[in-house]
Amino acid sequence: MKILIFDFDGTIADSFDMVLAISNRLAEEFGYPQTPLEEVNHLKNLSSREIFRQSGVSLLRLPFLLRRLRIELNREILQLKPIPGMQEALWTLKRQGNRLGIVTSNSRENVIAFLETQNLLELFDFVDSGLTLFGKSRLIKRMLKQYHLDPATVIYVGDETRDIEAARRTGIQAVAVTWGFNSSRALGAEHPDFLIHSPAELVKVAAC
Repeated sequence: MKILIFDFDGTIADSFDMVLAISNRLAEEFGYPQTPLEEVNHLKNLSSREIFRQSGVSLLRLPFLLRRLRIELNREILQLKPIPGMQEALWTLKRQGNRLGIVTSNSRENVIAFLETQNLLELFDFVDSGLTLFGKSRLIKRMLKQYHLDPATVIYVGDETRDIEAARRTGIQAVAVTWGFNSSRALGAEHPDFLIHSPAELVKVAAC
């Protein structure tokens, strides 16, 4: 049995377009430039920290921006769909006896609403969230302690370079997925334990 902890946005939920649209709507209010579609591929090749530095958002305003993003996402969360193939992969992983969880900077309320709408809530043993951009390692450590999880059996699955960083700081294996925000090149530069290109590959990773 493995414990697979997932990021939510871009890993389970196909939310990139929605997050980008909301981010652009909030740009003037929070004092950063909008991201035109022609610049998206450039951003995908940057690490999460490089993107944050280029945005010009101050650390003081960041928590308020993340909170607004959560609120705006809540209004549209029921329109989101899972990443193609993700539902099937999750059901297979669960049938094989693995435990599944979610750690996200999105709100728990948003995630639960999505999972209920997609009939996926019963698959997950735990869902945890925190209003943080680069503090996911703290969230993961809290989850490991709360649920008495052995780090040697835990895999963290995410679509951004910060997810790989969080897994490394926590001492667990990192699976980077290329269907979310960061590009395969950016993810590979962080040397995850696994770099996969389809949800079906998660089943093979869990069996390793």
